[in-house]
Order: sequence, then structure tokens, then C-alpha cells
Amino acid sequence: MNQKYKIVDGRCVAIRDFGDVKTGDVGGRLETERNLSHHGDCWVYGDARVSGNARVYGNAWVFGDAWVFGDARVSGNARVFGDARVFGDARVFGDARVFGDARVSGDAWVSGDAWVSGDAWVSGNARVSGNARVSGDAWVYGDAWVSGDAWVFGNARVFGDAWVSGNARVFGDARVYGDKN
Repeated sequence: MNQKYKIVDGRCVAIRDFGDVKTGDVGGRLETERNLSHHGDCWVYGDARVSGNARVYGNAWVFGDAWVFGDARVSGNARVFGDARVFGDARVFGDARVFGDARVSGDAWVSGDAWVSGDAWVSGNARVSGNARVSGDAWVYGDAWVSGDAWVFGNARVFGDAWVSGNARVFGDARVYGDKN
């Protein structure tokens, strides 16, 4: 394998140039080499951490004070930054962004060009995709889906089996929920 980094004192250190990373650049904290792929331009920068069975691969970046842990996956061209946390079996992929103090957990997915930011939470089996935005103190959880150009923000909650899509806006203290039954 053509390795691109080694772990020194718990940090990844580039041993060759790739993407915007130069030989000798010191990256973020890794628990094991399984946490960061040697393929693609993926990288963990600064004070960011990846631990447990979590993996960063493709061209994904984790930076700032972000933390990816548990069995979480960050891939594609995804970015996780700020004080964001991605954990459990969560997946962030495509060109998705998770930042601020946002949390993505459980079996949740954030994909496409979706953004999750602020103090927002996406958890359970929830899906956020397309150009959707979840921000502020909003929560999307359960089996809920937010997709298309939809926005969920403020103190809004989308949960159960609810779907919010198209150009919909859910905000303030709104609650959107559904049930298959």
C-alpha cells in the first residue's frame, strides 16, 4: 500500500504530498490507522479527532475541534468541522457538511449537499439529503427524512416517520411528525 501518513504521538503526520497536505504536515488525532484511509485526499486536520471504529475516507475532511467516533463514517467530499460530533453508526457522505456544534448520531445519514449546523441534532434513522439544511436548535430524529431544498431551523422538530421535502420551511417551535400506522 502507498501510505500517506504515519501516526506519531497520536497524531497523523503526512509522509507524502497529497491534496493540499504537504509532507511533514501534522494532522489531527487518530486512535488507530483504521480511522483514516491511505487512499484519496481525506485528512484529519488540527485538533480534530477520529477514534473507535470510526473511519474517514475518500476526499473527506475532519477539522477544527470536530470528533468522529464509534462506528461512524465520513466519506466522499464531506466536511465535518467546528465542534461537530458524528458518532454511533452515523454516515456523512457526498458533499455534505456538518459543522458548528451539530450532532449526527445513531444510524442517521447526512448526504448530498445537505448541511447540518448550529446546535442541530440528526439522530435515530433520520435522513437529511439533497440541498436540505438543518440548523439552529432543530432536531430531526426517528425515521424522519428532510430532503430536496427543505430547511428545518429554530427550535423545530421533525420526527417519527415524517418527511419534509421540496422547498418546505419548518421553523420556530414547529413540530412535524408522522406514523406509519
